[in-house]
Amino acid sequence: MDDRYEAFCMADLLFYDVLHAKPAAGFASAERALPDGWQRREQDDWIVFRSGNPNLPDQGWKIHVSACLDNAERIIGAVWDYCMPRGIDFKVLRSPATLLARVSKYAPRGYSGKLVTIYPVDDAACEAILEELGALLDGEPSPYILSDLRWGPGPLYVRYGAFSSRYCVGDNGQVVPAIADDTGTLVPDRRTPVFYLPPWVTLPDFLAPHFAARNAVTLADVPYKVERVLHFSNGGGIYAGTDTRTGTPVVLKEGRPHAGIDARGHDAVRRVEREYEMLRALAGVPGIPEAYELFSVGEHRFLAMEHIDGQPLSKAIVYRYPLTDPTSGPAERAEYAAWAIDVYRQVEAAIHGVNERGFVYGDLHLFNVMVRDDGTAALLDFEVAAPMATATRPALGNQGFSAPRGTRGQDVDRYGLACLRLALFLPMANLLGLSRAKARHWAEIISEHFPVPSDFLTEAVEVIAPAVPDTDTVPAPTPRIEPDPAGWPALRDDLARAILASATPDRADRLFPGDIQQFPLGAIGLAYGAAGVLYALSVTGAGRHPQLEEWLLKKATRPPEGSRLGLYDGLHGAAFTLDHLGHRQAALDVVDLCLREDWTALGSDLQGGLAGVGLNLLHLADRTGEPALRIAAHRAVELVADRLGDEDSVPEVSGRENPYAGLMRGSAGAALLLMRAYDDTGDTALLDKAATALRQDLRRCVKRDNGVLHVNEGWRTLPYLDVGSVGIGMVLDEYLARRHDDQFAAAVPGIELAAQSTMYVLPGLHTGRSGILLYLAGRSADPAADPRVGKQVRGLAWHAIPYGGGLAFPGTALLRLSMDLATGTAGVLLALGAALHDTPVHLPMLPPTRRSAPEAAGAAPQTPAPAGAGRISPLP
Repeated sequence: MDDRYEAFCMADLLFYDVLHAKPAAGFASAERALPDGWQRREQDDWIVFRSGNPNLPDQGWKIHVSACLDNAERIIGAVWDYCMPRGIDFKVLRSPATLLARVSKYAPRGYSGKLVTIYPVDDAACEAILEELGALLDGEPSPYILSDLRWGPGPLYVRYGAFSSRYCVGDNGQVVPAIADDTGTLVPDRRTPVFYLPPWVTLPDFLAPHFAARNAVTLADVPYKVERVLHFSNGGGIYAGTDTRTGTPVVLKEGRPHAGIDARGHDAVRRVEREYEMLRALAGVPGIPEAYELFSVGEHRFLAMEHIDGQPLSKAIVYRYPLTDPTSGPAERAEYAAWAIDVYRQVEAAIHGVNERGFVYGDLHLFNVMVRDDGTAALLDFEVAAPMATATRPALGNQGFSAPRGTRGQDVDRYGLACLRLALFLPMANLLGLSRAKARHWAEIISEHFPVPSDFLTEAVEVIAPAVPDTDTVPAPTPRIEPDPAGWPALRDDLARAILASATPDRADRLFPGDIQQFPLGAIGLAYGAAGVLYALSVTGAGRHPQLEEWLLKKATRPPEGSRLGLYDGLHGAAFTLDHLGHRQAALDVVDLCLREDWTALGSDLQGGLAGVGLNLLHLADRTGEPALRIAAHRAVELVADRLGDEDSVPEVSGRENPYAGLMRGSAGAALLLMRAYDDTGDTALLDKAATALRQDLRRCVKRDNGVLHVNEGWRTLPYLDVGSVGIGMVLDEYLARRHDDQFAAAVPGIELAAQSTMYVLPGLHTGRSGILLYLAGRSADPAADPRVGKQVRGLAWHAIPYGGGLAFPGTALLRLSMDLATGTAGVLLALGAALHDTPVHLPMLPPTRRSAPEAAGAAPQTPAPAGAGRISPLP
């Protein structure tokens, strides 16, 4: 799971949100009256103080001040008193709650600990501030800012980076914050949790001793050799290594001081020391690793412990789980059930052994169980274990396994074991944190698909979701979703009711709660913003909502600084929806704003790049007859075609440091634009280019042993719509409707098979079951009667949760509900509409092909008549 999501769970129990969205007590030292000439403005988590100095550069050495929760107020006061009379610009975090979010265990490591940012006008000013303010703050404890170079032993840190908001396209094709290199070209401003000096920047002499001091802290003097990283969190790393004295494999667990703070205010150092004490107390209990010793390196504390050679249970499940394999049957499900119950019994025995020693384990979940190659299981992570008499729900824990508030003693472990019984068979336990009543529904699903003893499940359900006292009733009804067109209006209204109940038109930063991406990207686009939700409501017949449309009109026509331009991530998506809703002039005004920006520097993808921009421009040109829009569209086509390269110009693995494959972020999106341009001009060279783009994405696909075709990300393979094979399949269908190709036709059956699994962990459109449903419905002649479509429609109920008088769905990570198009309820609504609505429903720019099989070789191509042939000259 992406640890970034944990930080967005702190502000709200139902939705991903930012802490500054709700009133909170700020730092008193930052709320004093400003001197004359100063300005104060809010910026996300920050309060920015500007002196009006015209000499402030766009980038340079900036100073970060770190702090703990108990000295933050004092440090802000010192910074204020130093910077204000000297006219030095700076910004501070809004509140203690915001600081806690940045020093907690699951805070992103790249910015952990940053309380204040100071902007020197040049290197000389930077040195003076470090010397003078450093002396004032000497001795103040602070968490280490991993992205920076520390100035002495105090709370000041420095990094070369951006002062103003500028962006460029990174190596993986995504828009990222930028700085200018020595030629003036914008390049990514690296913000990784490792100090980085851009190659054209010379380290100033005054920083050289501090750089040397940083490099002098190593593991050279300890008797352990680190061989690889197992895991990083804000509290420190976990490393596999060897005891150089004995050759024994070990795990080294690191605790960073003042970082990784839990709900009780304990830092990672304290938890590492606590874990050592617990492991020593539990020595000899089967399934418990041995603790060797504690030692320190610099200020960091390390625990050396036994290395359990195996896989986390979460990964072991992935390799065996039969419901994700469309070719599995009863034999595979029975074999899996026997293995899962065996693992459960081992974990249960280990936890009972802990309890018999008088302790509560308290942190059971799928990542804290290791399964060895011989099938034996062991427990990891004893940071929160506690004596039985004092144990309550831990200050850290997995949401899906975390017991209700007030649970004490052995009942904490009893609850975790009950959750494990269900999670072994439906590995999406995070959802139980949103709705414990789902336990009863899941028991029904598990019983339907696996030969599991009934008491194995009923005992778990009675712990997680007991019947209401004195009534013997279930806390909430079990949702049912059927592929029945007659029931579609009521189902649609249930989803729309939940979406509308979540709307917050009084908020400026977002209209509907959705994925965490809505905050850095802005919440107006199709994927994560208001445009996608309003589009889904409209095309599925869920009505028009003038107040909500007014919100989008206002935000899109007067966008905030830094707004994205793309179709799915920004303003072009807003323009598309505004035109769809009848606000044509506003849509054209928004496009005009986009065309005044440096839009040709965008990447080539559909999500936020030129493929999406070009498609929207062609779409609006057809609807309005504006020749300037068509000219701009063909400029986008020309750029995408010129950048494409050949089939072998992309790596064979998608994602991470490599460019992504797939519809939204890969070459398939570019192929879609090139095909639309072919329709517009009749130029077959564009169709040839589209074929090259599709071959690039197929190069990054792999056929698994069971015949499914997935995108290969190296560490996993994916079937999904955004960066998986199903999105590529949608564009392959578009191509095969125009021209036959043997390679493309041969790829289709593997993609069709990838869309027939019983289980998809997420319900969403871009990366989940709804995208699978959209693909199947779009290529079926009669979706409502298609059994493959019906299977996926029914499967959506696995995630459905009552909300606002209707039904809602969780977003990415299953930690909170989402209403957006890419990850949440609006995407589910759109996919169900594609299957059940009486008029065609589809993704913007991608209508269904309604093809049940690829064209046969030699068949006449079903080429659409070029929409704009003769209007402009074909591209060269």
